Amino acid sequence: MRAANKAHQQQQADERGRRKNAAARARALAEKKADAMPVVHLEGEKQERFVDAVLTDPAPRGGILEVFQQRYLLRLIVGRELAQLYAASLLGLLWSYIQPALRFVVYYFVFGVVIAAHRGIPNFAIHLFCGIVFVHYFSETWSAGTRSIWSNRNLVLKMRVPREIFPVASMVVAFYHTGPQILVLMIASIVVGWHLSFTAVAAGVLGFAILFTFAGAMALIFAALNVYFRDFQNIVATITQFLHFMVPMMYPFSLVHDMVDKHPVIYQLYMANPLAEAVLLMQKFFWQASVDDPSSVANEFPPDLWTRGFVILGACLLLLLFAQKFFARLEGKFPERL
Repeated sequence: MRAANKAHQQQQADERGRRKNAAARARALAEKKADAMPVVHLEGEKQERFVDAVLTDPAPRGGILEVFQQRYLLRLIVGRELAQLYAASLLGLLWSYIQPALRFVVYYFVFGVVIAAHRGIPNFAIHLFCGIVFVHYFSETWSAGTRSIWSNRNLVLKMRVPREIFPVASMVVAFYHTGPQILVLMIASIVVGWHLSFTAVAAGVLGFAILFTFAGAMALIFAALNVYFRDFQNIVATITQFLHFMVPMMYPFSLVHDMVDKHPVIYQLYMANPLAEAVLLMQKFFWQASVDDPSSVANEFPPDLWTRGFVILGACLLLLLFAQKFFARLEGKFPERL
């Protein structure tokens, strides 16, 4: 037992000796390197460094105008959105047409065959499909625009981009889906006899202007609100389910006009909907111009269609300006909320 303890003590002593020798060698090497380093004597006064640079905002505040100035970046984000939508999808872009096509078949069967709401409406299929296409564009822009900031929160936090670019990209993606549907609508109108006139083209331009400004304003407002409260994307999803019944496409406008005397307030509320006005103008462009006798369906449009159209366009432009200011006011706290 004593021999074992003695051996253990000897081993500890040897270990301490090795450590001391290693420390001594390390100190000697450090002193040798220090002696070899050149000594530099600094003369003169010590100077302080001042950085004279403008602090840059982490998010540009140019608004929608800056978005269109950075078109290359907008194309990249639109391409990214499309790639995400069709990743691991067999049908890809076809899904954007399956839903409107199924809705058209169901609505045409229910309202055109079962209820026979198409009586007195020539080319009812054009009348119905015209409403479906543009309501689909507005619904997709509003829904995707509401989720755009939250869905791209990683880019919002890491990249210096105008944050309005994400709702605008949602508008571009929605038009990418709706564009071929508009082409199909044009072909169908030509087949049944599309007779364009200056009045019809003017109605189409005014309808597109109302649709784009109203959709963009709603996308900006709800994209900002959805960052603070995610309930807004559910609110938008609920409202968009009923938009098809809030415009005159499954039923003629004459049924709505009959409410002027009985329910004037309801009629004014109905006609105050910019989407209803846009659909009526687009029906004047596509549907009325495809009817053999356009004057025979003149009662399917409000008598103040043009006056109301320009007033609503002005209101939508003001709403878009308000949406830009509202978005800019809230975007400063996006990083905290995301």
